[in-house]
Amino acid sequence: MRFSPLVDRIAGEGSQAWDIHFQAWERQRRGDDVIVLSVGDPDLFSPAPAIDQAIASLRGGRTRYTPPSGEPQLRAAIAKWHQRTTGMKVDPDEVVVTAGAQNALFISTLCLLAPGDEVIVPTPMYVTYEAFLRASGATVVEIPSLPEKDFHLDVEALAAAVTDRTRAIYLTTPHNPTGAVMTREELEAVAEISRRHDLWVVSDEVYAALTFEREHISPCSLPGMTERTVVISSLSKSHAMTGWRAGWMIAPSGLAKHAYHLLLCSLYGLPGFIQDAARVALETAEIDLEEVRDLYRRRRDLVCDALKEGDGLLARRPEAGMFVLIDVRGTGLSAHAFAQGLLDQHALSLLPADAFGTAAAGHLRLSLTAPEAVLAEACRRILQHAENVKKQAAA
Repeated sequence: MRFSPLVDRIAGEGSQAWDIHFQAWERQRRGDDVIVLSVGDPDLFSPAPAIDQAIASLRGGRTRYTPPSGEPQLRAAIAKWHQRTTGMKVDPDEVVVTAGAQNALFISTLCLLAPGDEVIVPTPMYVTYEAFLRASGATVVEIPSLPEKDFHLDVEALAAAVTDRTRAIYLTTPHNPTGAVMTREELEAVAEISRRHDLWVVSDEVYAALTFEREHISPCSLPGMTERTVVISSLSKSHAMTGWRAGWMIAPSGLAKHAYHLLLCSLYGLPGFIQDAARVALETAEIDLEEVRDLYRRRRDLVCDALKEGDGLLARRPEAGMFVLIDVRGTGLSAHAFAQGLLDQHALSLLPADAFGTAAAGHLRLSLTAPEAVLAEACRRILQHAENVKKQAAA
């Protein structure tokens, strides 16, 4: 039987990045004592008020259909959250509730891009970006952000990449997997380019609440950018609510209406009890965010300091987020080979970062989603494996 060409477009190389992660999961299922740090799933509990609200809403019968773009109360809460975090006031009608940020990214892509269009994406980029962008039929134009420049945007390369076919620029700030936070100067350059060429800017800001030393700035807050910027976010990382699938996009009213029609024939609304819990999380859990930031900052520092002495290793200290990239090129192994040996010989699962783009080749992504004692043990295993690799190479 024949399949749509879409199935080939969504099965990009990025989907192979999870091979080692799924091997680790399978070993855990069999009862093996494996440390899994290959996925960004917080080890923290979701906010208690959100859990209590979900239970109360379930018992109260909040299991019926909901508006495709989200309940008005949740959209109002998201609008207030957006104003607190970006300084920009938005109308709740410009908020579209989605099943996580991934769903919002997919919806924005189908509403903005078409076959023959080009979309510019700085790389490394999250592994699913290639698939959902190609699903639209658009051509993905990659702009490498190099490790030698701490994975920050190459503004000149971005400007040179724009053609008559360019329709949008997709950004992730703070970035996954690098932890880079775009500076005001970088964002102003993006804004100038997008205004000059009449481009959309889609800004994935899922990690905005988890910045460390550098302030997060949303491109929507810059002059002339509100009408051409789509802000994507969720509760997954900031509130440890990955499995709740509560996300959103904030977009100009015209795009929000198109997103409504797409949701009408696809998701058809997030469950009511999930939306109630998400609203409560936004309204009551903000006071805990500084504590969460401090937790990930401590974990980051622990890992980066522990790996300083590693032979052939370089831990790159992120500016935000819940990941550390580890450069293993000095060991003489590829990232995949190092990660496979780490799993096979030391029962530790890290994600090879090659699938995020060639700029991340030779790096592993370590998730900071485990207690400090577990992270310390993981670092010990990484150091041991690096030492073993060097000894084998010298033998």
